[in-house]
Amino acid sequence: MTVVTDEELPLAAEFPEATREEWQRLVAGVLRKAGRGEFAGRAAEDALATRLEDGLSTRPLYTAEDGAEDGARDPGFPGFPPFLRGGRPAGTALSGWDVRQRHAHPDPALANEAVLADLEGGATSVWLTAGPSGVPVPGLARALDGVLLDLAPVVLDAGTESEAAAEALLALFAERGVAPREALGHLGADPLGLLARTGDAEGLAERTAAATALAARCERDHPLLTSLTVDALPYHEAGGSAAQELGCSLATGVAYLRELTAAGLSAEAACGQLEFRYAATADQFLTIAKLRAARRLWARVAEVCGVAPQARAQRQHAVTSPVMMTRRDPWVNMLRTTVACLAAGTGGADAVTVLPFDHELGLPDAFARRVARNTSAVLIAESHLARVIDPAGGSWYVERLTHDLSQAAWAWFQEIEGAGGQAAALGSGLVADRLAGTWERRSARLATRREPVTGVSEFPDPDQAPVVREPAPEPPGGGLPRVRRDEAYEALRARTDAHLAATGARPRVFLAALGTAAAHTARATFAANLFRAAGIEPVHEPVTVDAGSAAAALAASGAAVACLCSSDARYAEEAEAVAAALKAGGASLVFLAGRPGEAREAYRRAGVDEFLFAGGDAVAVLTSVLDHVGVA
Repeated sequence: MTVVTDEELPLAAEFPEATREEWQRLVAGVLRKAGRGEFAGRAAEDALATRLEDGLSTRPLYTAEDGAEDGARDPGFPGFPPFLRGGRPAGTALSGWDVRQRHAHPDPALANEAVLADLEGGATSVWLTAGPSGVPVPGLARALDGVLLDLAPVVLDAGTESEAAAEALLALFAERGVAPREALGHLGADPLGLLARTGDAEGLAERTAAATALAARCERDHPLLTSLTVDALPYHEAGGSAAQELGCSLATGVAYLRELTAAGLSAEAACGQLEFRYAATADQFLTIAKLRAARRLWARVAEVCGVAPQARAQRQHAVTSPVMMTRRDPWVNMLRTTVACLAAGTGGADAVTVLPFDHELGLPDAFARRVARNTSAVLIAESHLARVIDPAGGSWYVERLTHDLSQAAWAWFQEIEGAGGQAAALGSGLVADRLAGTWERRSARLATRREPVTGVSEFPDPDQAPVVREPAPEPPGGGLPRVRRDEAYEALRARTDAHLAATGARPRVFLAALGTAAAHTARATFAANLFRAAGIEPVHEPVTVDAGSAAAALAASGAAVACLCSSDARYAEEAEAVAAALKAGGASLVFLAGRPGEAREAYRRAGVDEFLFAGGDAVAVLTSVLDHVGVA
């Protein structure tokens, strides 16, 4: 067999070697022709950068020099400090990640049915919500009936009843003959996470002492069982950024290390009792970078604490983001969770939970749970994603994003520590205020559709039959808020749904098209999608009108709101006359789809009340329409 080396087969040999400077000059030329201005050198790249949260940005081009600048560190090897490339040398290549499915049905028998179905269908561990928000603690044994506890790890999440749930699980191990040194799972105590969820600081000291005692017991008697969760989901679900999620998790982990070592555990043993939980979103590269950065940052914390190198690896549980899940058109959630699962696996998470597509609607049904667990199965067994150790390694984009995110997260972690630690930062409102500021900025992007939500703010279908599920138990509340990307549009849709139920019809808008289909189709489609995001129904298809026919067409539509749709050239010829005719014909509100430019005041004098354009505040516009037409 003949082996062809890279030197014998240079794939780009017939092309001259390109330099970054040449690429920058070409970009500068394109920007100049597009009217963006004059740029030179790195400024040309910066003009195409995408701004992210936490002061980060992504550039259009990355090379090896981007990974080396500003002190970016050597990523090392998988399974070795700083664990950026994975917590284990083989990554997930041996058997894939732990497919961990969540269960919270309050009926132990029905929870057991779902648990067994998931395990038989490919799940490898059980994440069981117990206590007030899930299976009653006395029903744990029934919920886990038939589960082989020495093969399928059980992960508890019991909130205020963590100690009782842990004792119940330990008793179940003994009852079923599972030797203490063979018991698998995670007991899920998280006093600071519960503080973030509930705001209840009164019992924090007692809960922390109980969790510490539980950790010492696991270390002494149950070497395969761990005890404390560092849950970053409360900060993600309150609107926090990736860096804020990481910084809060580091501060929480450090607080637990202090408590555990003060109770007599070694630093290595204390690290071994912790499992970190992070959100995986449909922003796949940011999720990959976040999980990589989390391992690097925790390795640095453990190093400073004197932990031996191989004990510094962070155990990670990634959960597809509840914030990105939508209640309208929930089928699209399957796509979101697939991308998030891919990112979590590629990012090196040890365990991945894919939330069912109907998660936000109540208790998931069997089909939704099957799709959720099969998402991991397809990526592992059919796409072979887990066969590659650190698939993102060597991407200068990912390496640079990981480095920048690490820097931002470390700065936030230091600020929390400077404020007295995670408990103090939660108690003083520092964490809540900072997360609220981040969510306010993100809400503006959602309102202007610069961050689109498919099926909600983009391509909505108000007539789609709702997906109805049995209500889920209420999660703990009273602390940090729980936000959702769809919340502003959901409030608008709720108003129009109520209007439909009360009157038998949705609010309507008349699309007044000017000129040919080629002139008006693009803006008519844009306007129709925008109005449908609030459940406002465009009347049939756009109707081509002129100044003479506009009033009659409006009357025939039965709508009191109209929107002009056409090209700028056609607007210059007809918009003023048609707007005046619509107002004279009884339109109480007239929109024009497009940016008016210098003609704004002329259009307003003719009767145009507002303008619709990409980047405008869609939520504010739609709210004003519903207020105007009297939708309660």
